[in-house]
Amino acid sequence: MRLAGKIALVTGAASGLGAATARRFVEEGAKVCVGDILEPEASAVVEGLGGNAFFQRLDVTDEGSWKAAVEAILGRHGRLDILVNNAGTGPGTTDLFEDSAWERQIAINTKGPFLGIKAVVPTMQSQGGGAIVNISSISAKVGMGLHLGYGGSKGAVLGMSKSAAVQFARDGIRVNAVMPGVMPPMRNSTVKADPATRQRMLDAVPLGRMGEVEDIANAVLFLVSDEAKYITGAELPVDGGYLAR
Repeated sequence: MRLAGKIALVTGAASGLGAATARRFVEEGAKVCVGDILEPEASAVVEGLGGNAFFQRLDVTDEGSWKAAVEAILGRHGRLDILVNNAGTGPGTTDLFEDSAWERQIAINTKGPFLGIKAVVPTMQSQGGGAIVNISSISAKVGMGLHLGYGGSKGAVLGMSKSAAVQFARDGIRVNAVMPGVMPPMRNSTVKADPATRQRMLDAVPLGRMGEVEDIANAVLFLVSDEAKYITGAELPVDGGYLAR
């Protein structure tokens, strides 16, 4: 069991990558707080994980919601070892300059991880360490023809991850980022859900296939485990070779 005795919080865990990560963590011995605003979906995930998980409503854009989540975890388990800042959103529009899309992406994709790090660091410092993984995207490194806010928000995650890694290394807190490649469309995907667009994206993947949520979950699992105890400040692409071109 690679995470035996560990307590984890995974945001955006009601579906997709977040749910897959929560499942892998439980399989490896962790207790998981499934954080999301989608209560019915998140409750279904928790039910599937038996007594090894519980649901906590978490709006990652709201600092008070973060405080409540951390308090709930500490009240139940007394510690918090792992945070996965997974909650995110795509543009949800084909308009490259739509202001509302910019605000939404910055709030969820960038402010969310910032508030998450802020919320968990004091606890991790007091207990002697912890591990944080922030989910970025290959869009942080290459232009993808999407709303400008998406690449911008995910690029900020990389910079924030490196800064936090250096800032809190002496506290025993490791901070890394994972960059998924071409994955199944998000809930509000527009451009990336178009079949012709997806085919063009897949044509650029050397391994020739779309990523699966389990591919990302396994990478996150490695980074939060003790197998990665000397890794911090890393940017790990899980993209079938996309960034290698």
